[in-house]
This record gives sequence, structure tokens and C-alpha cells, in this order.
Amino acid sequence: MLKVVNTSKAPAAIGPYSQGIILKNILFSSGQIPASPETGKIVGTDITAQAEQVMENVKAILDEAGTCFENVVKTTCFLNDMADFAEFNKVYEKYFVSKPARSCVAVKALPKNVLCEVEVIAEIQ
Repeated sequence: MLKVVNTSKAPAAIGPYSQGIILKNILFSSGQIPASPETGKIVGTDITAQAEQVMENVKAILDEAGTCFENVVKTTCFLNDMADFAEFNKVYEKYFVSKPARSCVAVKALPKNVLCEVEVIAEIQ
């Protein structure tokens, strides 16, 4: 049975999808962009500020699902510009200290023209 993850501490979905889905003891999160959970407006204009907000949004979904960054087994990171890779990594490594498997790709565009988006798969213990 699937369980929908929904929290007001992360931005509401901007389309026909859930913030996350739990299947047995695994969380699959939707991609998180640097939107404020309170206003829906984009936080920050540079990669560092936007990545920090993304990680806080990911944290809110992990918390709601009953897990944490240490239980993340896979991330997929989307960058608007691969030139931001090093600065993005500085923020990323503060949160994902367990070094989960990761894919990181540059894309042509992201929702609301943000600079980054992150989705995770995590174990719920």
C-alpha cells in the first residue's frame, strides 16, 4: 500500500503529484525546488541560497516521512548550469554527510526558472 507524504513545512506540489510517496519502508520524494513553504516564492538568487532552501525543503519531507538525511540512499540533482556544480556541492555535502549514491545533471530549464532541484530515495527505519 502506498502512503502519500504531505507537509506544510515544504512547498505544496505545483502540479498533479505528491511531495513524496512511501512504499513499504522506502520514501520516494518529488524534486524540491527553492520555494518558500509559506509563500511559494523562490528563495535566493544565487546557487548557494537556492541550494540551502532546497535542502531545507528536502529535510521537511524526510521529517514528515519519519526518516532523515543519514537514511538517504540515492539523490538526483538537477542544475540549471553545471558551472554551479562546485558551489552546489558545498551546500550538498553539509546535509548529505553519509554520501548517498547520486546523479547530478545540467538541464535546459527547471520549474519557475530556479537554479537547482533535488529528489531523494530514503529508507525509513
